[in-house]
Amino acid sequence: MMAACVSEERAYRRFLELYLREMRPPLPEDAPVPARPLFERVSEDEVEGESLDLCLQHLCKYNCPFPLAAGLARGTADSLLQTDLSSHHITKTNEDGTETETIPQIDSVKFARLVFNRLCETCCVWLKNFPPRRRAQSYYETSIHAIKNMRRKMEDRHVIIPDFNTLFNLQDQEEQAFFAVFDGHGGVDAATFAANHLHVNLVKQETFSQDPGEALHRAFKVTDESFVKKAKQENLRCGTTGVVTFLRGRTLHVAWLGDSQVMLVRKGQAVELMKPHKPDREDEKKRIEALGGCVIWFGTWRVNGSLSVSRAIGDSEHKPYICGDADRAVFPLDGSEDYLILACDGFYDTVSPEEAVRVVSDHLQENNGDTAMVAHKLVASARDAGSSDNITVIVVFLRDPRAPPPSDEPQEEEEEEEVEEEEEEEEEEEEAMQGDLVCQDGGGENGGKVRTGWPLQQCSAPADLAYEERTDSFTDRTSLSITGPGLPASGSGCRIVRTDTRIRFPKPRLPSCKRRWVEAAALLPHQGRRKRRMDQVVEQRWEEKRGIRKIRQCHSVLSSSPKVPKPLRYAETRPGVALPRIAQEYGI
Repeated sequence: MMAACVSEERAYRRFLELYLREMRPPLPEDAPVPARPLFERVSEDEVEGESLDLCLQHLCKYNCPFPLAAGLARGTADSLLQTDLSSHHITKTNEDGTETETIPQIDSVKFARLVFNRLCETCCVWLKNFPPRRRAQSYYETSIHAIKNMRRKMEDRHVIIPDFNTLFNLQDQEEQAFFAVFDGHGGVDAATFAANHLHVNLVKQETFSQDPGEALHRAFKVTDESFVKKAKQENLRCGTTGVVTFLRGRTLHVAWLGDSQVMLVRKGQAVELMKPHKPDREDEKKRIEALGGCVIWFGTWRVNGSLSVSRAIGDSEHKPYICGDADRAVFPLDGSEDYLILACDGFYDTVSPEEAVRVVSDHLQENNGDTAMVAHKLVASARDAGSSDNITVIVVFLRDPRAPPPSDEPQEEEEEEEVEEEEEEEEEEEEAMQGDLVCQDGGGENGGKVRTGWPLQQCSAPADLAYEERTDSFTDRTSLSITGPGLPASGSGCRIVRTDTRIRFPKPRLPSCKRRWVEAAALLPHQGRRKRRMDQVVEQRWEEKRGIRKIRQCHSVLSSSPKVPKPLRYAETRPGVALPRIAQEYGI
């Protein structure tokens, strides 16, 4: 394993060199920041969660391997927590310029600049003297996809932390992983706040080491109370449901609020882990009525005729009827479990558990166990079934989907086979890591992926927002090699690449008129004769114009004026936020 560690450290150092060359620290005071928190102000209680989120999201844009990203984020957050930030606090001034009071909060742009400069300092320190790192023993192969769908805004948020111990520098715990989906309503603020701070609040609980389930329950409550306080200060009127799965060793802990759900698939069969909190549940209806509220039918069952969920983080104007008490459950894992599906109600309201299992099974059979696009297929099935809501789906594979299902043979034989398989995997990993590190788009089966044992390293990285030329989708393709894709050994042409496990074949560029027709047809819930007729009309018009296009191309060859490429268009820009400056030499 020594060769693997040396090769991994060499790859990490190469990444740090390229990252620092791209960032060119420090950021000037007048320069826009690469990203900023959603809120205008950051309190000192929010420093850890906001700094971790900014670091992880930024590093993952450069496809940083998650163990390295988690370590850098932890180092940056610890450095900020040990710094006196009082000099950055906001000071109120009168019209005559005199100071009135100092608020223990920091402007979000100044805070983001401070975080990124401190992150660059941490990268410089690690590049000079790389610290010893603990090698994680297990990762969970995941597939994530989220779309805005027919809604005006995307109010879902999700969290993927495959190496929980590294992110929080936990040395004496079993391997742990954290996955969550938050479905906001009335705005995205509550979902973003929960996604940034709930896992931080989880670690701070006294019962975290002995009873993670109780710690999760308390973390939901603390997050709800903190956001309600922030909402009153900033006049926010929104809330969010949430479902969290926390894996510690061979134990699964689940906690939830509202109607976001998680289901377990064991030996190809769906297993119910929870019941969503909806007003039509008899126990929830009795609780609401006992507090003086009511449940009214208004298109669906709603609390006081307003919200269609009975528990949520936030919604301060609906307290106490909409409470922040999460339910929790614990499930021991015996190795026969296949995968988990975490999703919001935009998915589960239209797709049954049996249908979800069928979609995943069909995709794995058709693609030889390749999991990269599983979540895309599930999202597409919900959209085709008529869902118009935001849709977020996370599939967490608890065992290698390419391996045969576990048999029911005696336990002793299974243990002997597991020991032999572990020894073979260690030998294969040593052989694979002794050579150059694997580039993501190089060779191999299953879409160009070169596998060095399972589970593979995972990274929660924002991938191409132009998936299928749509700007309302977010996708993570996170099945990476053990050292992260696109990071060969130093001197071998290393470049930072996007997180994409598929081989991209060139596809013909459709004209804009036809593309709009095709996209519009894909968004319609119904399909059939009308869609086929529309496709035929579009195809006929395209064929008629091809003759004219050929003539114009002949003329353009004779023209001496060079063609100037159009500038890149980005899906979203915000004042005070810099877009990533991608250097062509890195091949991004």
